[in-house]
Amino acid sequence: MECQMVGGLIFPETEDTGSPTLRTKGEELCNMRRSENYSPVPWEKNLEMDNTKAWNDNSIPMKSLNAEDRAPLCPQLGPYFADGQRRVDYVLAYHIQKPGNVCRKSPKFGDDNFIRRLRRSLSLRSSRAPLQPKEDPEIPAQEQQTDYHENDKRFRREEFEENLIEIGLELEKTDECKIPGIGFLKIHAPWNVLCREAEFMKLKMATNKVFEVKQGSNIVEKIRLFIHKVTSPLHPKVDTNKPKSVKSLLHPFSREKAHLFDLSDRDNFFDSKTRSSIVYELLKRTRCTRALYSLGFTSLLANGVYTAGYPPHDGEIGVNAKPSDRKTLYEEWASYSVFYKYQPIGLIRKYFGEKVGLYFAWLGVYTQMLIPAAIVGVIVFLYGCATIDDNIPSMEVCDPRNNITMCPLCDSACNYWKLTTACGTARASHLFDNAATVFFAIFMALWAVLFMEHWKRRQMRLNYVWDLTGYGEEEEDHNRAEYELRVMQKAKRLENSMAKDEKVKLTCTDRLPAYLTTIAMMAFMITVTFVIVFGIVLYRISINAALQINNYPGARYNVRAIVKTTAAIISLIVIIVLDEIYGAIARWLTILEVPKTAKSFEERLIFKTFVLKFANAFTPIVYLAFFRGRLVGRPGNYLYVVGSYRMEECAEAGCLMELCIQLCITMLGKQFIQNNLFEIGVPKLKKLLRKKKSEMDPKQQEELTKTLQQHEKDHFLLPFVGLSPEYMEMIIQFGMVTLFVASFPLAPLFALLNNVIEIRLDAKKFVMELRRPIAVRAKDIGIWYNLLRGLSKVAVIVNVSFQVSQQMSLQDMVQAKNVLHGISSSFPEAFVISFTSDFIPRLVYQYMYSPDGTLHGFVNHSLSYFNVSDFAPGTDPAKPLILGYKVEICRYKDYREPPWSSTPYDFSKEFWAVLAVRLAFVVVFQNVVMLMSDFISWLIPDIPKDISLKIHKEKVLMVELFMKEEYGRRLGVADSHNRNICPSPSSSNQSPQQPRSRAAPNTNLC
Repeated sequence: MECQMVGGLIFPETEDTGSPTLRTKGEELCNMRRSENYSPVPWEKNLEMDNTKAWNDNSIPMKSLNAEDRAPLCPQLGPYFADGQRRVDYVLAYHIQKPGNVCRKSPKFGDDNFIRRLRRSLSLRSSRAPLQPKEDPEIPAQEQQTDYHENDKRFRREEFEENLIEIGLELEKTDECKIPGIGFLKIHAPWNVLCREAEFMKLKMATNKVFEVKQGSNIVEKIRLFIHKVTSPLHPKVDTNKPKSVKSLLHPFSREKAHLFDLSDRDNFFDSKTRSSIVYELLKRTRCTRALYSLGFTSLLANGVYTAGYPPHDGEIGVNAKPSDRKTLYEEWASYSVFYKYQPIGLIRKYFGEKVGLYFAWLGVYTQMLIPAAIVGVIVFLYGCATIDDNIPSMEVCDPRNNITMCPLCDSACNYWKLTTACGTARASHLFDNAATVFFAIFMALWAVLFMEHWKRRQMRLNYVWDLTGYGEEEEDHNRAEYELRVMQKAKRLENSMAKDEKVKLTCTDRLPAYLTTIAMMAFMITVTFVIVFGIVLYRISINAALQINNYPGARYNVRAIVKTTAAIISLIVIIVLDEIYGAIARWLTILEVPKTAKSFEERLIFKTFVLKFANAFTPIVYLAFFRGRLVGRPGNYLYVVGSYRMEECAEAGCLMELCIQLCITMLGKQFIQNNLFEIGVPKLKKLLRKKKSEMDPKQQEELTKTLQQHEKDHFLLPFVGLSPEYMEMIIQFGMVTLFVASFPLAPLFALLNNVIEIRLDAKKFVMELRRPIAVRAKDIGIWYNLLRGLSKVAVIVNVSFQVSQQMSLQDMVQAKNVLHGISSSFPEAFVISFTSDFIPRLVYQYMYSPDGTLHGFVNHSLSYFNVSDFAPGTDPAKPLILGYKVEICRYKDYREPPWSSTPYDFSKEFWAVLAVRLAFVVVFQNVVMLMSDFISWLIPDIPKDISLKIHKEKVLMVELFMKEEYGRRLGVADSHNRNICPSPSSSNQSPQQPRSRAAPNTNLC
């Protein structure tokens, strides 16, 4: 079978008429079953060929491409072939090594030109032999190279395009048009191919049966409808083709049951999203078999045979552009002026597919749920601001009459200091550490559960509206090209030692080196993260000591602020840099494992990337929350690392303020720099560089852009790389909002503001900056839901730890671990690591040790005494008289016996009382929150009741429809049988009567 290109249009040649025509269905299916270049679908093996005439009636003869019949006066710049009738469903771009800027366009469809090209092609046909793999001596040598030469790539393209024609696709080729060095292959799927593949892919299409969708009458449904009416100004102005009260009954498409479907408008029966998905599936199933190894579509892209492949956008987005879905999305979604409106999720799904639609639906639900969390967080913060002057502990810290002398914060270089110098830190800490913090921690733990339940219900509602309720039960994913290549290599090695019928596949033994490499590299990368965090700790220790001995008074006064801020900024820069490195390493490790399917590849990549980026982003925060100030020791017996570096202490008011600064800088920095600035700046920078490299001035570029067709304009857009980066940044943000929200109640507010911008930023990127992605069907968000659920569970544990006092040292942890091990081995070790809140110590003091039942005297009660004569040699301050007098006793934050006690510096009875209350609080808080979370999950059903009833109603209607059809068929057979037994006298002059209850089959369907 030969393939002839006539003026850029490629058609299969026929032997009988001498004029090229498209294949009939019978020829197509017979050749497909005999060809090794196409992976046949299962039902094709038993398909009968009695519909050949119907397919012949729908074939498009070559003469229909003449200018008088089809071509418009001015060729359309939209996604159409040169005839202006057949739409472009998919585009393949490839590199051309021919110089010159002259475009070799598609033919001018005149009769003389057409006949001249046809005669020339027919004359060339007799002088050349068909391409045979064995007769080409250069192919074996060429196939050993991975870097194909241009001629090799051209041979691969010709073979691949011939195979595409054999399976029924129509092609139009344009070599080196207005873009120098780039050629385009436009692909169109005719009606017969669309019907065949829709049946194979089990696509649900609208039937002729419609039913009324009645709104529920319960209270919840009425409230939902009321809210919908109130918020109607917030809904985007997107036209709907059908009223919401009527819904078509959908059924998997079948050519045998064509009479059930509404085929009155064939041009719009399959929308552009579905058409491009069908073509993409055909491309993935088509293979080049003349090479040493069978090459699929992804392999051709990887080897540079084709440089890009994408479905074209359906139109422009300018002011004067014609109406299209893309323009509507730009005006009602990708504009900052509509930031307050809901997203047009239905139109997003229609244009980009279910997978992209689910991401933006999830992002919208998450952003909506942040509104109550942000409101409560602001209330907690304002409560702290309102009660700051009434906070007794901070007032005692700021009271100069207390005259409390504190022990030095470092050896030798640091001096004694007055407690009043920590007044600012104590007052600022109260803004985030107050009585409302406990309530907010419980609220956020329950908020995470409510968010997950709300999303499950929203997801189920979308599944019903998008007709995905039965999707995924029998879906099979295609094998990746890399996996098949490895399988072929393995089969070649074992071809002499294995049976002919034995199926070759990659086993765990084959992947063992890759698994070991993954484990080693993941452990190494996490270790690198720990080492970097430890390096930042050493930076804080050394800078603190250097500033203490500085002669500039302002530097010594602002030591803590300088150290905290600079360390947080350095940590942010390191996190951003390592994020990019870890993403590349995770992809490399996943490629080494050679996953079988694209879904498996994506899940493994997501898991590795999440582990590395989560460790990278949260390790500095975890250190400040759970370790800083605990691994210190006491005066006279401090803990040292790397020689003489003494571990840093928390301020008198705890490490909460430092954690808040770290979390604020990390969260805002990642959102502003990594998420928003990179997404806006990088594409614009690439555009600017591309314009500078161009030899044309801006006016010439603008004129050229006006003459480019849509698929040529799309070639300049960035390729779609998937949704993993978008999900990942939101998952990390969700972790910061839920895990450490008690230390930073304003985190939900900043997340809300970021997400409002993020939605419109992502919308602009999808509509304006990216090529149109292939529409992928999906009924859920996949592995991301499991990660979210895991974070929501961990949030309860972390928030428990938030409420436990800051004062637990390393010895406290050991004691707490022993006690908890005796209580229950099911509690995570996170329970035994306390956090920076003073809630528990204040509670214990107020109800057990306070003489008047208030917090007066709490600061003095929480400080222990130390005799300066007990300093280790060489660690006492270099300037002991800096305060103007000789210090004999200094104070430090801990619960220990005084030096005049019989057991000096041992834990006091107050320590054990506080520890017991801490453990009791951990047990009560954890179990209460978990019980409430489980109760909420049980109380809220995953499937809304109205959706469950509607799904059941659709099933009943579908059964009734098929029962009616079967009854009509049987009735028609019975009537025909009766007429054959008892023919009427006039029956010979009358045509047989058609069945009454079944419509006549549409013979022109495909």
